[in-house]
Amino acid sequence: MEAMVEIESLTKHFGPITAVNDVSFTVGRGEVLGFLGPNGAGKSTTMKMVTGFLHPDAGRVRIVGDDLASHPVAVKKRLGYLPEGAPLYGDMTPLGFLDFIASIRGFSGAEKRQRIDAVVDRVNLQQVLNQPTETLSKGFKRRVGLAQAILHDPEVLILDEPTDGLDPNQKHEVRLLIQEMAADKAIVLSTHILEEVDAVCTRAVIISDGQIVADGTPEQLQSRAPGHNAVHLEIRGADAETVRGTLDGVAGVDEVDVTQENNSVHCTIANSYGQSVAGEVSKAAHAQGWEVAELRVETGRLDTVFREITQTGA
Repeated sequence: MEAMVEIESLTKHFGPITAVNDVSFTVGRGEVLGFLGPNGAGKSTTMKMVTGFLHPDAGRVRIVGDDLASHPVAVKKRLGYLPEGAPLYGDMTPLGFLDFIASIRGFSGAEKRQRIDAVVDRVNLQQVLNQPTETLSKGFKRRVGLAQAILHDPEVLILDEPTDGLDPNQKHEVRLLIQEMAADKAIVLSTHILEEVDAVCTRAVIISDGQIVADGTPEQLQSRAPGHNAVHLEIRGADAETVRGTLDGVAGVDEVDVTQENNSVHCTIANSYGQSVAGEVSKAAHAQGWEVAELRVETGRLDTVFREITQTGA
């Protein structure tokens, strides 16, 4: 996979405080990287360094092969950035603002109009185009910020909390847009909304106290959750102790928790290696002739993993 974003040992100090400490990761073409962390973890500081708005005290950034420190203009031509809060000019209309951004980006005439029309359609700004930006809702301001970030069709997108302030329908639209754009771009999406990672990200990096503490696909991170791949089984018309004895003898089973409720037996079954034993449990239930009301496998929750990693560094 072609590396589009290369971050090496980024470090930033604010007086005695180390906000970002030796952060390194890469993002390839076609990847949507979720950059996660609790408030104050260093997410926005890292994004500002990656986009050239803040100079690191150490480390380097390369965007599509160009070094940010050596070739800042070349890098910024290939980069789209939606900063935290999407600062805008309050007395400008969205149309005026996008026209201004298009001019800065070097577009004019028919091409400028075409670029503006395209992003207005993509983020659904038609109804507020000529309204002063200061009168817009937080959600519409966010969409104006997203429009300016993608106006020049950059190869790399850095999006800091892109769905902040959006209602559920707007969040869905923006997530679909991110997925649509991802095929030929590298996208870094800084967020504290874990459902966003599940919805659009192919990989996630978690930062805590300025340092990377986890890096993997959402599925890999979920596998670190307590109870990952545990089997939940409900059986009707059986005796709890008989069920426990049978399941204790199933290959791969490490622990069986059994409770009896009226005519049903509820079981949670796991092994110490985190591998699902659902197949073996299903075979055992069939062999015993049990009436299985439910059999499901626990995938693990990303929010549980996030809390454990950022609170304990596990």
